[in-house]
Amino acid sequence: MKTAPAPVLKVCGATAPHDIEVLAAAGADRVGLWHGVPGGPAELPERELTALAAAARATGVLHPVLVTFLGDPGALAAVARAAGIRHIQLHAYQPPAFVKDLRSLLPDAYLIKVLHVRGGRCLERPLIGAYERAGTDLFLLDAATDDGRVGSTGVRLDERDVLGLADRFTLPFWLAGGISPQSRSGYDAVAEHPRFHGIDVDTAARDDRGRFTADAVRDLTRAWRTAQYVPLAKEQT
Repeated sequence: MKTAPAPVLKVCGATAPHDIEVLAAAGADRVGLWHGVPGGPAELPERELTALAAAARATGVLHPVLVTFLGDPGALAAVARAAGIRHIQLHAYQPPAFVKDLRSLLPDAYLIKVLHVRGGRCLERPLIGAYERAGTDLFLLDAATDDGRVGSTGVRLDERDVLGLADRFTLPFWLAGGISPQSRSGYDAVAEHPRFHGIDVDTAARDDRGRFTADAVRDLTRAWRTAQYVPLAKEQT
């Protein structure tokens, strides 16, 4: 019987080489690099985006993910090529036509489209099939708040809403929204879903001063048994 691959851990919001070093050493699999997120606290100019993407690739274990609100597929494709980033996360409300155009410009890219859930309802629900046909590779399920905030909201999704939404598409998916080591117990059915592919976190990987810490990342890998999870000696006995 074929065993499903271990889920990946994506940590979002790196802004410095030290962040890359901490995440790679502690067991993260993906690092989210923000570009084209107006007013975002982790927004990177193109030169820094390119440098951090190169640093992530150089670790041999950490894959850079371009996280963006950009609405021009041509401009986004140019940035991704210049930075050498293959994984692109469309974190705003880019329509299926945008995905189709981006796919034609970057045929080898891995395209991640966020599906926003507010009050138990997926805002892109009528477009899910169109996103799949346009060339999306993976969906990221995340919360949107009543005041319109998306990304790093800290708002958890109800497991029943996640499972109901996953039944409406055929692609693998990541889960975001208030993810922590402690929240793992509330997502048993999600973690066992055959198309569950990983988690996306930000705050849970940081200390109370907002800095990424190895202990916080390792706690996430341990609780969620992500791809680079390495059991401690006492856990092997």
